[in-house]
Amino acid sequence: MTTLWERLKFAVATDMDMVMTKKEEKNPLAALNRFIAEAQKQTEMTGKWVERQAQLTVKLEQELAEASAMAEKRKAQLELAQASGESDLSRFAELEVAAYSNRVSELEHSLAENLEEITRLEQRFEEMQHKVKDMKLRQLQLMGKENAARANYQMDKVLASGFEAETLGSDNMSAFIGGLGSEAEEVHQRSTMEHRLESLKKNNAQQKEIG
Repeated sequence: MTTLWERLKFAVATDMDMVMTKKEEKNPLAALNRFIAEAQKQTEMTGKWVERQAQLTVKLEQELAEASAMAEKRKAQLELAQASGESDLSRFAELEVAAYSNRVSELEHSLAENLEEITRLEQRFEEMQHKVKDMKLRQLQLMGKENAARANYQMDKVLASGFEAETLGSDNMSAFIGGLGSEAEEVHQRSTMEHRLESLKKNNAQQKEIG
């Protein structure tokens, strides 16, 4: 029984979601709201990737600086080994210089590519941010139009409802207002008469007591 009830609730909820989705699809503002939310999410993710690319650039620069320093160090050691006649040390230093020189060349190439790529990414990221801002502006414009449309609709219901003096007719309206005045005057006169009768009754009773 519980399983059946849960399945029934799920089916109803699914149907309601479908109905609301179809309803929102016909509403450009609702569709724009969903699109802006998705665009903001994608923009935030892209911002993180751009930031990571910048961090990679810093790392490449550090690696290049270290490789360049080691290449210069090995060159100086090679000159010293050659001057000292140390053939084995000279051979080792030559291999080291070649290795670090190749590393420097590769890092310089990678760094240049990365700098070019990050420049392109940052430009496109700026375009994304401008696009989101433009969509938010459009959102405000649509909200203003929707609000004005709703306000005009409510005002039209009152202004065009037909419940106005022209519909009732001036004579009917005057008779209605006059009737209200007559009723008020009648109530006032009745109240005055009742008060006088009560006073007369009271005075009569007092005279009997004196006589």
